[in-house]
Amino acid sequence: MLPHPVVSSEDWIEARKRLLEKEKKFSKLRDELSRQRRQMPWRKIEKMYVFDSLEGQQTLAELFDGRSQLITYHFMFDPEWDEGCKSCSFIADHYNPSVLHLKRRDVTFVTISRAPLQKLDTFKRRMGWSFKWVSSLKNDFNQDFNVSFSQEQIDRKEAYYNYRAGETFPVKEAPGVSVFYKDAANCIFHTYSSYARGLDMFITAYHYLDITPKGRDEENLRYGMEWLRHHDRYNDQSFVDPYAHLVSDK
Repeated sequence: MLPHPVVSSEDWIEARKRLLEKEKKFSKLRDELSRQRRQMPWRKIEKMYVFDSLEGQQTLAELFDGRSQLITYHFMFDPEWDEGCKSCSFIADHYNPSVLHLKRRDVTFVTISRAPLQKLDTFKRRMGWSFKWVSSLKNDFNQDFNVSFSQEQIDRKEAYYNYRAGETFPVKEAPGVSVFYKDAANCIFHTYSSYARGLDMFITAYHYLDITPKGRDEENLRYGMEWLRHHDRYNDQSFVDPYAHLVSDK
């Protein structure tokens, strides 16, 4: 960590006030960006998506569970994997307790992955989560929302992710969040999706780290979340980083 000047209390207060002015400007800019996000045009969902859930097969419309707004988190969990992505698990640790509060604001939150339902439920029980998790293994939802890729797309560097074509994505699954609205006529509209660093705003722990002297302290790591573990693996000495070989192959 770089050395910092040590000043008097008076000088510290003045420095803090100068930064506070910038923070206020940032907050106003963020409010304006959120307003513009809500004013984005919508697109109507015409395809029928049916998911496997613990309650049986459910359509996208049924996932709203009586509310008009639906947030879906695209959780990286390939059908061949034995556990979910550690980074998506990190995000899930943050949104799991928020689901109850969102319901009070006419918002249903559902997690969606391609892994079969049994794997999702087993991993969910291991992690102690309570949110609803459904499988999109038998439909095109992940592909249509550009969070699942074929090996051929990866090999040819043809993956379309975060609104860019030709992305070099090392694995078949990618993270994201998508938002939908259902009107009184039961028509469903896609209102918003965000991917990659756009998910950063949902990770509260990072925002706490951002106010500490060392910050996220990831500059010397091979990749940003190399330090991260599933929350039940931090003391597991046998842990093997599932992404280490992807970094070394670059």
